[in-house]
Formats: sequence, C-alpha cells, structure tokens
Amino acid sequence: MTNGSELGRFLRSRRAATSLADTGLVSRGARRVPGLRREEVAHLARVSADYYVRLEQGRETRPSNQVLEALAGVFGLDAGQRRLLYTLAGALWVPPLPEKPVTLDASVLQLMNSMPGSACFVLDPILDLVATNDVARGLFSPFEDSGAVRNLAAMVFLDAAGQTFFGDWKIASHNCVALLRALSASYAGSPRRERLISELDSGSRTFRRLWADHDVRLDLHGDEVVLHPAAGRLTLHADALELFSAPGHQLIVYRARPGSPDEQRLLDLTHRPAGPGRPMVPSQTTPSAPGPAGSFVGGSAC
Repeated sequence: MTNGSELGRFLRSRRAATSLADTGLVSRGARRVPGLRREEVAHLARVSADYYVRLEQGRETRPSNQVLEALAGVFGLDAGQRRLLYTLAGALWVPPLPEKPVTLDASVLQLMNSMPGSACFVLDPILDLVATNDVARGLFSPFEDSGAVRNLAAMVFLDAAGQTFFGDWKIASHNCVALLRALSASYAGSPRRERLISELDSGSRTFRRLWADHDVRLDLHGDEVVLHPAAGRLTLHADALELFSAPGHQLIVYRARPGSPDEQRLLDLTHRPAGPGRPMVPSQTTPSAPGPAGSFVGGSAC
C-alpha cells in the first residue's frame, strides 16, 4: 500500500466527516453522500478540482505545505490529524509558535501533580517554562520571579542565581544554548524567539559566544547536580516526555534516587516560600508581556 493511496484514503475520510455547516457553504440540490463534494473541497482549499481528485486517487502524492495547510483548515484537523496528513504526504509538520505560551490540558497538570516526589515542569520550543508542580516551584525558588512566564535560558544567563545553582555552570550554559538552538530552529524568525535571542545576546557575552558556535543538543536525559540554598547539594535524574497534546512541548521530570537523602530534601522543598519579593510560579503560568525574568535549566535538561 503506497503513501499516495493512504493519503487519498485519509482525505476521503475527512471529506466525508466534514459537513457543509462546518464550512459555511450553502447546499445546492440533493446530496447522495455525507460530507463535502470534491469540488467543494477544492474551492475551499483554492486548488483546482482536477488536482484535488488526483490527490484522493493517489496520482498526486507530494502536495506543498501550503496545500496541506489549506486542506487541514477545510477539514478542521486537530494537531494529531495535521501531523498524520503531513506524514502521509512525505512532509514535516511544524506547529506554529503562538505569540503567547499555550494553556496546557488539565490532564497534563494532573499528571504533574500526581508525582509529588518529583520536580515536574513543561518547556515550550523556546524554553519558556509554562507549567510547574509544587516541588518544581520549591526547587526554582532561588531565582528571580516577576510573575511573568519564566524562560530557562534567561535563568542560566541573566539571573545571578544561575551562577551558584548549577553544579557545573559551564556545562549547564553550553547545554542550554545547544538545546535552545535545537528546539527552536523550526521557529527562526518568529517574534517571540527573536525577542528572546536579542535579550540573551545583549545581556550575556557568554550566550553570544555559545550561540555563535551553532552547537545542537536534543538529549534531555541524564543526571544533574544542583546546589540549592535551602536543600543543599542535590543529585537529580532528568527524563523528558514529548506532549502530543501540545506539539513542541516537553514534560521534564527531575527525581532523586528512591530512598536517598536527596529524595527527602527534594520533597521538603514542596510549598517552600520564595525569597523576599519573589512570588512562586503558579502550576500553569499566566501569559504576560514578553521578556524572560529567570527560570530553571539544568546541565542535562539544558
């Protein structure tokens, strides 16, 4: 079975599942089958009827990203369906980077809160920290927090606490820049990314030098040593899970070895008040004006 025939079958199934009411078109005459007619899809997607017929028949297998995005809009595809559409067409789907950090599904926040002994947080493609659980908020408490959405790269390079928080700041800073370049490369030119890079570039000579190296790193797993002013030296293991409900986002879980003193010290950070003038981050941060105000990033996760 070829990808072309698979693409055609998928398009036919989405066409049958899409009603006129979903598109705003007016019905003209009796309809013998559910869903849209091929010529209606072609009209809405701004392609020729013959071209769309060839897509469904598997005779055209490499539509452009512009055509794919138009068809996704006609059929009202969600993130998972868009990913499948692009895959069947031999293309790579890159979800657009929103102007503001996304609101996560409640199930993601519930999952984070179901791990009370682990520090859990979610990163978006430019390393904005968009959600944390209680343990993570305690772990991050040494860092400046103005109430804005915090950014991990800003924590490393623009917050004074970063210099003493990481067991090896040199490694942490290198890994952070390599991770930022890897995760955000698909969004080059987007306003949020460019504002962040500009602020980091103007605020840190080290960032400027590392960014110019064009190093790339996608490994989000491994051990990390942090030096917390209240909990002391902690050795934590990092794991990362991609969130399919929020494309481009990673759920990071930091945990200590079970039964170790580090595990208890990490747990003791839960609900720990922030320093003077440093409010804690809510479990789902509220989008605010652009501009990082500090964040957490480790030698493994960043």
